[in-house]
Amino acid sequence: MTRRKQAPTVGFVSLGCPKATVDAEIILTRLRTEGYELSSSYDGADLVIVNTCGFIDAAVEESLETIGEALDENGKVIVTGCLGAKGNIVRATHPKVLAVTGPHAASEVMAAVHQHLPPLSPNEHDPFVDLVPPQGIKLTPEHYAYLKISEGCNHRCSFCIIPSLRGDLVSRPIGEIVHEAEKLVEAGVKELLIVSQDTSAYGVDVKYRTGFVGGRPVKTKLVDLARELGLLGVWVRMHYVYPYPNVDELLPLMAEGKILPYLDVPLQHASPRILKLMKRPGDIEKTLDRIAAWRTVVPRLTIRSTFITGFPGETEQEFDQLLQFLDAAELERVGCFAYSPVEGASANALPGALPEAVREERRARLMAHQEDISTRRLEQRIGQTIEVLVDDVDDEGAIARSSADAPEIDGVVYVTDGHELEIGQFATVTVTDCDVHDLFATLA
Repeated sequence: MTRRKQAPTVGFVSLGCPKATVDAEIILTRLRTEGYELSSSYDGADLVIVNTCGFIDAAVEESLETIGEALDENGKVIVTGCLGAKGNIVRATHPKVLAVTGPHAASEVMAAVHQHLPPLSPNEHDPFVDLVPPQGIKLTPEHYAYLKISEGCNHRCSFCIIPSLRGDLVSRPIGEIVHEAEKLVEAGVKELLIVSQDTSAYGVDVKYRTGFVGGRPVKTKLVDLARELGLLGVWVRMHYVYPYPNVDELLPLMAEGKILPYLDVPLQHASPRILKLMKRPGDIEKTLDRIAAWRTVVPRLTIRSTFITGFPGETEQEFDQLLQFLDAAELERVGCFAYSPVEGASANALPGALPEAVREERRARLMAHQEDISTRRLEQRIGQTIEVLVDDVDDEGAIARSSADAPEIDGVVYVTDGHELEIGQFATVTVTDCDVHDLFATLA
């Protein structure tokens, strides 16, 4: 077989959330399968793909700036991702882009690449010879990977435009998900991070119909999927889980050690009135009861949540309700965003818009309030022996994560005598100290 000396080369910039990361991985895998080389620099690429985020104004601005930079540095740019679904904003700002697609659009992106940078011919490229790993191209470290189980969302939260960008809920076939997970584990992945817009709604769109995993009938339902993934012998971490009653079914799997005792539950607020304006579930007492019930079944459960401060019309009393909720819930991990208007969101029309300074002040106050709670929760772990997964090793020891720590958004565990550990290795350690977000430990 005759090979062309210089394969066409594509640069890739990916912005946004883990769901966008998965979209990027799919496109990169298809590029490599077709013989395209990947470049880490603008000047080393024949064209550049920019995978954008368009959720909030700051993300839109960052995406547009990145597109402009790619045009300046390279000149040939294809745009994909959520910003591409927001009307003609990309072409209006950057008319010289070659093509624009929305999110979850690998076929459309590849068609644009083929048009502007033709692939190698069959006698120059063989996908069975080229080095594309069975699990595809991944943007995460080798020992963990995001596993997207559905696309889109059926909710219509007033501050969010995800359904208009990514459409309604579409659940992936359960057999397809498990097969992808098996390939990842075979390639050395030690942790699967389950992501979607609404993980707990998995299967609702297909009425939980029966699928097949290795020839066995299995329902398209979150608990059944979790049970199958729990058989793979790796960490399975659940993200973006609404507090529906069906989530209760996951707790026995956590208690049995099949999946991690970790739930990422985006609650957003605690005031019933604000939650109603957000078009979110609003019974906070039921949420507190559910959290208490979960911790009865799994005492070492870690709950992460995110909140929004300064939503239109939020009073000081309603913000105080949110602080009181944090005291009652004692969540281990909390993130917070000051409300930001999103073009196309219905919340923009609500009365009582607050100044940015007030929104930001409340965000800072909430995070300072939560620091005391998080520190108390971490102090309870001093003296415990826990399992950790190593992310990095340097002169000061190993940087690892426990079951309570998702990569990049939660804390870490510093193993001060872990110099001989290896990245991607599990280790057993004893917790010796903590600060506001992180633990310190030594090998057990």
